[in-house]
Amino acid sequence: MPHPARLSILDLVRVTEDGSVRQALDNARDLAAHAEQWGYQRFWVAEHHNMESIASAATSLVISHVAAGTRHIRVGAGGIMLPNHSPLVIAEQFGTLAHLYPDRIDLGLGRAPGTDQNTLHALRRTPAASDRFPEDVQALQALLGPTQPGQAIQAVPGAGTQVPLWILGSSTFGAALAAEFGLPYAFASHFAPQQLMEALALYRHRFKPSAQLSEPYAIVGVNVIAADSEQQARRLATTQQMSFTNLLRGARLLSQPPIDDIDQYWSPRERMQAAQMLARSIIGTPETVHAGLDALAAETQADELMIVSDIYDHASRLRSFELIAAR
Repeated sequence: MPHPARLSILDLVRVTEDGSVRQALDNARDLAAHAEQWGYQRFWVAEHHNMESIASAATSLVISHVAAGTRHIRVGAGGIMLPNHSPLVIAEQFGTLAHLYPDRIDLGLGRAPGTDQNTLHALRRTPAASDRFPEDVQALQALLGPTQPGQAIQAVPGAGTQVPLWILGSSTFGAALAAEFGLPYAFASHFAPQQLMEALALYRHRFKPSAQLSEPYAIVGVNVIAADSEQQARRLATTQQMSFTNLLRGARLLSQPPIDDIDQYWSPRERMQAAQMLARSIIGTPETVHAGLDALAAETQADELMIVSDIYDHASRLRSFELIAAR
């Protein structure tokens, strides 16, 4: 029997070669509006900096833009790279979002920088910032919680909103932290699948109930591309394959249209490296995709599958998410 995992979306807010930043932002909003009609649980965007092809650097603003164009789907960060920021500033931003869109905002937190070393310097991020990640998570949680007697620093707005926190990760570190703090956990197997099963097992084994969560709750990220034919789906997938190849080359290019033969684009070594990062991808017809999602959900026992569908043109992307939802 199919595993009843919920479906959600992580949108990369891609800027295409023939598009613009405004178009990418509006496409994200349009996708979210369709997604809530198709029954998706939540719609997340992620913090990336100095990447020409991704328009979600000002993550809280993008979340507001998306939430304003939808009615009930949960919208949030997948995630905010907390070492780049003061917990107070993030509490104020997401507290504001919580007042604007009550009971709809999620705050996923990661400790990676989401960028390169030069940009880290421009962000004024100190080398030790990642080491303070657990303490910063706790500080943020306190700032979003009820104000305590004698509390000198308050997040205004933010205090008392209790925006739900999530821990994101691609290794066992995040799993252990989410378990210790009793928070839901999202694993980034859409680009780093190697430790997926180990991290999920550790998270569930060590989980300690908290005020936010009584039992473990795990999201698994997965690249999925669905189309009406296998050949069409494989062709659409070349956009993502080129993006990963460009990442390996250190080239920050705009999202590129699909091509007929990806082997003409990447070298055998790049193909091998990209294949490792994309090992969990599910590509094909609706029947192939639904079987793949059911198998992944059964294998991981995920409570939710977060779909990444990096497709060049908006109409094909909408069609892919529509086909994925019809399971």
